[in-house]
This record gives sequence, C-alpha cells and structure tokens, in this order.
Amino acid sequence: MAAGIDMPSASAASATLIDYAMRQIPAADIRAAGHAGVINYVSTSRPGSNFGAKPITLPYARSLNAAGLVIVSNYQYGKPGGTAPSDFTRGFAGGVADARTAWHLHTAAGGGRTAPIFFSVDDDIDRTTWNDLALPWFRGINSVIGALRTGIYAGVNPCMWAAADGVIGRSSSPGHVWAWQTRSWSRGQIYPAAVLYQRIIDTASNPGPVVGGIRVDVNDVLAQDCGQWNLHP
Repeated sequence: MAAGIDMPSASAASATLIDYAMRQIPAADIRAAGHAGVINYVSTSRPGSNFGAKPITLPYARSLNAAGLVIVSNYQYGKPGGTAPSDFTRGFAGGVADARTAWHLHTAAGGGRTAPIFFSVDDDIDRTTWNDLALPWFRGINSVIGALRTGIYAGVNPCMWAAADGVIGRSSSPGHVWAWQTRSWSRGQIYPAAVLYQRIIDTASNPGPVVGGIRVDVNDVLAQDCGQWNLHP
C-alpha cells in the first residue's frame, strides 16, 4: 500500500479502519472485509480483563504491514465503570505515566517514532471537567511525547477543545488535527478537522460487523494522513 490511504472518491472518505480489543484479527480477514487497516492499542488490559489485542505486538504489527494494512495507535487503560478509572481523571502525573507506557508499547511494536498516539476520553464530559481533569492529563502527556505526537479520541466537543488548547498535533493533511472523533456524544456533528470518525460502535443493542469471528467498531478515514505509522517513520 502507498504511504497514504487510497480513497478513490474525492467527495467522500471511502477507506475505513477497524478497532477492537477482544483478540488479534488475522490480517487476511481484515483485508477480506475491505478495510484499509486498524487502530490498535498501545495499552494493557484493565485488572480482571484479558483483551488479546492489548497491547499490539511486533509480530502482529508485522503481519498487518505485510498485508498492506495501515496501523494507528491508541491508548486506553481505564474506562467509566471499569476496574480502573478513566485515564483522563488522573491529572498531570497520570498523563506522564500513561504517555511513558504508551510510547514504550508503541515503539516496541514498531510504531513510527513521529507517529501520533491517540489518548481516549471515553466519556461525555463538560467544559469544566475538561479544564479541571482532562486538560492537565493531556499536558502531562505532552510533557513526555510532545503535543505534535499527541492525539485525542473523544466526542465532538473535547476534540475541539483539545485543538483550541494546543494539546494535540496537526496532520500533514491541510486543515486536520489529531482528532479521532466518536459518534457517541457528538449529537450528529462531525468536527471538520478530525482525521477519523468512529461511525459504527459495537454494543449489545447495536452490534458491529463481524470480522475474523469478532465484532468490531468501524471508523471512516477523513484525511489521507490519519496518523498511520508508515507515514510517520
């Protein structure tokens, strides 16, 4: 695959990436399902869980690359209501620790040294929570890997706040920043500067498509440079 992601239609993003945690999906199955690549975790499983796709490993990354699939890195350890609190609640020091873990796992798996890592705000937060909790966390992340290599996964508002506050970097695709926006908490809006949009979210009431025997989330690629490793050696 070329360094960018092939999007044959100029009017709409046709390329998609999948994300999943349950286990590693064979590269051949991802290609057969028509996806351009994956967003994989550079974080470990929460206490009491054992997600087979956390963290991405060097052999698995090599198998994806060999199949012509692109890889984007995401960090998420805690989760609302889970066995570990949401990562963004852990303040500046938590951001430092999370960034160190993410960078270690990202580089150990062969991730590009200039590639961004998307850090998750997997909750519906207001501006006060952003200012008091999430923003210090991102500043801690920035102190380790720099804002240029920091991205966010969140609903529409935190994506915009992160860009306005200068804690995420810019894509080489003009007008885009390292924002991976989820449909959740976005009220039907899509942030024009986002590079990825999580359009299909696998839930018990609304299952995602099955790829390689497990259900996955599906993300639309909104920019040629969405943070894929092979564009950021």
